[in-house]
Amino acid sequence: MPESTAEDDRLREDANREKNWKRWGPYLSERQWGTVREDYSEDGNAWAYFPYEHGRMRAYRWGEDGILGFCDRQARLCFSLSLWNEKDPFLKERLFGLTGPEGNHGEDVKELYFYLDATPTASWARGLYKYPQARFPYEKLREENARRGKGEREYELLDTGVFDGNRYFDVFVHYAKASDEDLLIEIHAFNRGPEAAALHLLPTFWYRNTWAWGRTRLGYWPRPEISLDQGRLRLKHSSLGEYLASFEQTPRRMLFTENETNAKKLFGAESRSPWVKDAFDDLVVHGDEAAVNPACVGTKAAAWYREVVQPGKAAVLRTRLTHVKEASPRPFDDFEQVIDLRRREANQFYEAHFEAGAADAEKAAARQAYGGLVWSKQVYVFCVKEWLMGDPPLYSPASRQKIRNSSWTNIDAREVISMPDKW
Repeated sequence: MPESTAEDDRLREDANREKNWKRWGPYLSERQWGTVREDYSEDGNAWAYFPYEHGRMRAYRWGEDGILGFCDRQARLCFSLSLWNEKDPFLKERLFGLTGPEGNHGEDVKELYFYLDATPTASWARGLYKYPQARFPYEKLREENARRGKGEREYELLDTGVFDGNRYFDVFVHYAKASDEDLLIEIHAFNRGPEAAALHLLPTFWYRNTWAWGRTRLGYWPRPEISLDQGRLRLKHSSLGEYLASFEQTPRRMLFTENETNAKKLFGAESRSPWVKDAFDDLVVHGDEAAVNPACVGTKAAAWYREVVQPGKAAVLRTRLTHVKEASPRPFDDFEQVIDLRRREANQFYEAHFEAGAADAEKAAARQAYGGLVWSKQVYVFCVKEWLMGDPPLYSPASRQKIRNSSWTNIDAREVISMPDKW
């Protein structure tokens, strides 16, 4: 039997329902746009009905997505990091990829991101996203892959030259749990290029929209609220409870909006709220001061930082999400100690469970693979019966009874599952 470690103790506590160590994890989907769950079209063409560009403006019905994000196991409250390099046409909030018809070998993500480490309870997790300093080549990736046939290799992000001269940021995201209700988040954005470069970083919290669909059963919680409270975020949800989000570094501004569809931009119709999902993009990228809620309240909030990062240096941000019952007036006093402790405990856990005599290279490969399995556990919410019925008058069910999955009315999933085919 391997030696018992602190992580083994957490696993036992979770299995025995003594503590809820697996409530929070890297469960946030990497892609919700273009999926069957979000398809309310008449012809069942999910890719065309909900394209990538709609993701920043349109409230999702069944899930959420983000880059190396965290959420609770029902995706009620989500966290992810948004970025802008002052070159891109919009805020980088989610991964870009090609749909099935766009890719010469089918659908495919066109980003560089890596799962580096994680323990089974996600008491420690680490990921990396590589963000170019030049304009992201959305059009070039689409056009070149459309030009190529099935017998040719795919045209990848590295092929575009956008990383030439090492002009990119390595954005590391670290998560560590001080307890099952106390999550520490540390972000390191390294400038790998030869010159100073500006980077906007927006650690963002938001609630999945469960209130706009005219339903009241379990899983359709009423509208929650995020508000500003003495420089912190106070987050209230009828099912999840009340949390505080603290930021060690003072941001240039705190931003608030609603996780609601921008119907005016998408459909030329009236939006449910004057504050809509893409408000932060409108302000940060396009300078629209009227886009965010001046009352500092909403269902989506972010701390907005702008850093000029010198070559070989890093911008470091720290955030802490804590249940109010555990909140401290000085949330960053023990931050470094908790991060270091969870990292050491992760080392102890894996070392105790590796075979004796395994080579260091084998251990490193196995550990990253196991961590990748943890990162691949994602929230999957989908009630097929209600999806077929639609949400009148928002979505009509009249033409949807003969499309895919119409016989799967027994499926009502609200689970965290291992997602083998995220793309």
